[in-house]
Amino acid sequence: MTRQVRTSPGAAYDVGYHVVWCPKYRRPVLGGRVKTRLEELIRAKADEQGWEIVALEVMPDHVRLFVRPHLKNSPSYVANQFKGFTSHHLRAEFAHLRSQVPTLLPTLWSRSCFVATVATVGTVGTVSAETVRRYIETRYERAPRAGGGA
Repeated sequence: MTRQVRTSPGAAYDVGYHVVWCPKYRRPVLGGRVKTRLEELIRAKADEQGWEIVALEVMPDHVRLFVRPHLKNSPSYVANQFKGFTSHHLRAEFAHLRSQVPTLLPTLWSRSCFVATVATVGTVGTVSAETVRRYIETRYERAPRAGGGA
């Protein structure tokens, strides 16, 4: 992967986030039409914000995303933009998603998420951007792990 340095007033940067989030109670509700629509919504939000999606994987019980946002966008902001936008639209379009989550909790997603900052060239810690991209893209080729971990 070649370095794609972006610039803004006063900065040059090359930032990527590996973001993982799950539906409330890790229910496997992200299949079929919901999966297709979720992928469309994630791409639409990224386009709206001017963020680049490097890799995206929607599994029945979690989402994995490698995204390159603007330097001014914190990891929590990026994750919350995707989660809030997609929850609102998916729950409006798919009634079964509203009925599977208690009405006192008006969201599709768990409050928590995992976000790791990844350099798009080189490494951060022991994980390179290429490793994250390859992991997400080849998930279906690997055998599922015992315990169904993310």
